[in-house]
Amino acid sequence: MKTKVAAAAAAQRKARARRIIARLKREYPDATCALHHHNALELVVATILSAQCTDARVNMVTPHLFAKYRTAADYAAADPHVLEKEIQSTGFFRNKTKSIIGMAQALVERHSGEVPQTMDELTALPGVGRKTANVILGTWFRKNEGVVVDTHVHRLSRLLGLARQDDPVKIEQELMAIVPRDDWTWFSHTLIQHGRAVCIARRPRCADCVLNRLCPSSQV
Repeated sequence: MKTKVAAAAAAQRKARARRIIARLKREYPDATCALHHHNALELVVATILSAQCTDARVNMVTPHLFAKYRTAADYAAADPHVLEKEIQSTGFFRNKTKSIIGMAQALVERHSGEVPQTMDELTALPGVGRKTANVILGTWFRKNEGVVVDTHVHRLSRLLGLARQDDPVKIEQELMAIVPRDDWTWFSHTLIQHGRAVCIARRPRCADCVLNRLCPSSQV
């Protein structure tokens, strides 16, 4: 009986996910990563900088950074004290400096300076966790290996009733089970964009939301 109930609930969430995705695709057909970048290395660096920092702030810092440090070898040889000052406004700059230099040194030593294209190789790099690896693989390499669960995806997936767990790793597994694999990267970027523009944490604009009739948390 429990198995049948669980299967029915899963089918219901998958059906709701399809309806939600259909509406979001009409609203955000071209949603993509908000971090400015021109290659995989720049995206790795920008994503590391984005931890506990807004993408807008990161995009203010990276033009100078990307003009100065063009290769993994450049970052690997960077003076930590100088790099700390260059990224200070993104917060947690000491840890981020350590991660960026360590990541770059690993790229030089293990991958001839190139960003690898597998989850295992990426997550073996200093400062690169599964969320960052998902961003790199999905956004740059067009490989849907998982769903990026940042604060917006975490919040909206629960508000929409698509996820019941609170742990980001478990939420990712829930979303991967109900969102078509081809849509994983787009879905993440879309929820992030929607969370910033419409479903704002402190002042949700439910009246303007294309999902208000499908959202259990809607105030309309």
